[in-house]
Amino acid sequence: MQEAPYDFEAGAILLIDKPLTWTSFDVVKKTKFALKIKKIGHAGTLDPLASGLLIMCTGKFTKRIEEIQAQEKEYTGTFTIGATTPSFDLETEVDSTFPTEHLTPAMLEEAAQSFLGEINQVPPIYSAVKINGERAYALARRGEEAEIKSKRITIKAFDLMGIEGNQVHFKVVCSKGTYIRSLARDFGLKLGCGAYLSKLVRTRIGDYRLEDAMNLAQLQELREKQLGQHDRHPGA
Repeated sequence: MQEAPYDFEAGAILLIDKPLTWTSFDVVKKTKFALKIKKIGHAGTLDPLASGLLIMCTGKFTKRIEEIQAQEKEYTGTFTIGATTPSFDLETEVDSTFPTEHLTPAMLEEAAQSFLGEINQVPPIYSAVKINGERAYALARRGEEAEIKSKRITIKAFDLMGIEGNQVHFKVVCSKGTYIRSLARDFGLKLGCGAYLSKLVRTRIGDYRLEDAMNLAQLQELREKQLGQHDRHPGA
């Protein structure tokens, strides 16, 4: 947990450990309420089904949001192979299953390594990408089809940390704009067995790390501690 003095209203960079199921906007709203401040934003959205590092900028530091968002990201998580979902994660139900008995660890490793470097990636239809001014996920939830253009991204590292049955645990280091859900889909396509993202934790953005983050209860406690120190009279 961070142990530094902050001037929340004037400007601060806060590292928050986003809970599972919360949207990034939920964290913004709750942080704004907890700190009683006016100007706040986040640097890089995390899906509700992802947890981990979310960077909040307050006051004058909101000007640094784009700079922080552009930095390299690191994630750990799990792909479930042998099945697919329309959203490429657990937001939607499994729609197809495939055999995986023929796959070997070497085949999985080879597939992972094939994504290293600069690649073209198509964002998920269940995403905040805009299509003709409307969010893609809104179209998807209405059952409408839409074409999403690919983006150029960079995968710096794609390490398989362990394999347990159909659960493939990984660590990925990537550029801004990378969708790990899309990487799950493409990993499954490469293997010919389908895959979806079943767990995701963001562990780093640039030099900012999850182990230095705090939850909202700790942030509230820090604010109250600082207010108490501010209000204390000399010699009290």
